[in-house]
Amino acid sequence: MKISLFANLFNAILDPILIFPLGLGVTGAALATLAAEIISGSIFFYMMAKRKMISWSKLCSLPKWEKLEPLVRGGAALQLRNFALNLTFIAVTRVTQSLDEAGIAAAAHAMSIQVFQLGGIVLLALSTVAQIVVPNRMVETVDPITKKKTGGPLSAKSAVNRLMSWGLVLGILLGALQIGVLPLLHKSSPLPEVREAAKMPSYLASIYQVINGLVFIGEGVMIGTGSFLQLSLSTLVATCATLLALNKFPLKYGLTGVWMSFGVFNTIRLLGVWLHQTKNGPLARRNLEKTQ
Repeated sequence: MKISLFANLFNAILDPILIFPLGLGVTGAALATLAAEIISGSIFFYMMAKRKMISWSKLCSLPKWEKLEPLVRGGAALQLRNFALNLTFIAVTRVTQSLDEAGIAAAAHAMSIQVFQLGGIVLLALSTVAQIVVPNRMVETVDPITKKKTGGPLSAKSAVNRLMSWGLVLGILLGALQIGVLPLLHKSSPLPEVREAAKMPSYLASIYQVINGLVFIGEGVMIGTGSFLQLSLSTLVATCATLLALNKFPLKYGLTGVWMSFGVFNTIRLLGVWLHQTKNGPLARRNLEKTQ
């Protein structure tokens, strides 16, 4: 944390120096970020070497395929997911910009995205929590003094249930909060046409937080249990359904149709989470019974 804080402070100080006095503009901002990342990486590397977490002999040798294979498979699956996510957002942006030449739909869409991100950032953080908590809970440990066992699949399943419950509750609360502050957010644009065009998409963005609370945490659980391929396939199917929806809904409902298509995307992802937790995931009930 200290290293990250130092790197961010360094970036914040170097940014204005390179951008304004030296006149580098956007290039200066990029150079400042690059310098901060190099410094951060170098310090992390030094600290790991000092604590003997890095072996120079192994660092310069090729890893065995048996150890590399899980990383390659998991990485390839996650890259497939990233491709599907990027394709979805590119398609949404393309359709939105094609709705009108005046740019009203694009401006309203940007306003709706801001509404969507208000609660989405919080819920996305819980996804990271799930990625950490679930694998730690899946490992069964025995206290050397009390001989008491902790962890294991059942403990992990219990943690998943609690996380999903929190995701649902927070999704409802954040969605309700966003709906409550929508009149204030819509005042951020002086154009009445933009405010009117953003009204229904903003309401949809708020309602979708209920789904997001379950989807983000559920997908974090999928990463935590190593179900990378299923996560990627679920996202890919959701992307295909969204592309089909983008070809239909916006023609009839305009920008609202774009956000309806986005709802299709998250709903299909929610279905993937449900299948993972109830049917074929390692923490599904029938798979837990096999381990008992």
